[in-house]
Amino acid sequence: MALEIKTAQRPSNDHAGIRHLIREMSLVNPLWGAPWIRGELLKLSIDVGQTTIARYMARGRRPPSQGWKTFLHNHADGIASMDLFVVPTISFRLLYGLLILHHGRRQILWLGVTAHPTAEWISHQLTEAYGVAPRYIIRDRDAVHGDVFIRRLRAMGIRDRPTAPRSPWQNGYCERAIGSIRRECLDHVVVFGERHLRHLLRSYATYYNTARSHLSVNKDASMSRRIHAVGRIVPTPFLGGLHHLYVRV
Repeated sequence: MALEIKTAQRPSNDHAGIRHLIREMSLVNPLWGAPWIRGELLKLSIDVGQTTIARYMARGRRPPSQGWKTFLHNHADGIASMDLFVVPTISFRLLYGLLILHHGRRQILWLGVTAHPTAEWISHQLTEAYGVAPRYIIRDRDAVHGDVFIRRLRAMGIRDRPTAPRSPWQNGYCERAIGSIRRECLDHVVVFGERHLRHLLRSYATYYNTARSHLSVNKDASMSRRIHAVGRIVPTPFLGGLHHLYVRV
C-alpha cells in the first residue's frame, strides 16, 4: 500500500524517505506512539495519518502507557494545579518533587525538589513559580498544605480549590503530567541524590515545555513551535538521547 501524505507540496518520490524517518523516530524514541510521531512530523510540514504512521513504525517496541482520561475542562487558562510525588534514590533515600502545572497549554511552571516538604517550603515554591498568579489552584488535601500555605494563597489572590478526599481524578492534569515525568524520564534513570534529581527535572521541564508535542494543544508544544517546511531534518537529543527534537536546517 502506498504511503498516503496529505500535503500537496511533497513529491511522491519522497515516500521512502518519510517511511524511513517514521521508522527511525520510532526506534530512537521507544516511548513514542503514532500520535506523538505525527505531532513531530507536522512540525516538519509532513502531514501523514496516524494509521499510516503506525503501519511503518518499528515492531517490538514497548506500547505507550495509558494516562488519565478524566480532565478538568472549565476555565483552563485561569487554573493551575500542583502535587507532590516521591522519587527513590540509588541509596533508597526518598526525595519529593513538587509539580506546578498551568492548565491552559499544559506548561510546567515549576518542578521543585526537597527531602523534607513543609508548608513553608511549598509556599516558597509557589512564590517562585509565578509572575502572574492564576485565578485558581487545584491541589489534594495532604496535611503538608498547612496554614502558612493557605495564607500565601490568599496573599497572592489565588482561590484555593482542594479536591475531594480520595479523588485523584479531580486533579487529572497534574496526575497525568506526573505520570509523564515518570514514564518519559524517571523510569529510565537512576537518581543519585537531590542535586541530580533537580537537574533531571529541570532538563525534562525544558523538553516538555519547548519540544514535546501535546494532544491537548493540537500537536503543538506548550511553548508554541513553528513549523519547518524547508531544509535538512536534524534531530536534537534531550535527556541524554531519551527524546529528540526534530527541526529543519
